[in-house]
Amino acid sequence: MFTDLFERLLKGQAEPAAPADSRLAMAALMVRLARSDGSYSVDERRQISRFLITHYDIDADTVASIVSDAEEQERTAPDTVRFTRIVKDAVPYEERTDVVEALWRVAILEGIDANERSFLRLVSNLLGVSDQDSALARQRAERADD
Repeated sequence: MFTDLFERLLKGQAEPAAPADSRLAMAALMVRLARSDGSYSVDERRQISRFLITHYDIDADTVASIVSDAEEQERTAPDTVRFTRIVKDAVPYEERTDVVEALWRVAILEGIDANERSFLRLVSNLLGVSDQDSALARQRAERADD
């Protein structure tokens, strides 16, 4: 299934992503962000899992499988565009700020460094989320962690 997803992306097919594809892509984005500072902690993995359980209403076993697959996909993917394209196609604009907020929550866990900030700027842009909306999403994420 995941091989099909990346084959479709490489061929440039514009068919809509299946829900499982968008969950994997979202998880892979979160993993890529978590790894962007050279560290991938248990707390970051838990935050990613918590988001997936809550946002997609799936059980812990399914989430564990998705996160494991996302870690592998993130490790082998040459760029971030393939993940953002899937999420952008699957998530309406009004909900993409929630995606950015979820990413900020992962970054905030251990303190936001320059790599994470740069990655979030790139991802926000690729998702079509404005700098202003991304900043508001960051503020919401910071308040949620208080």
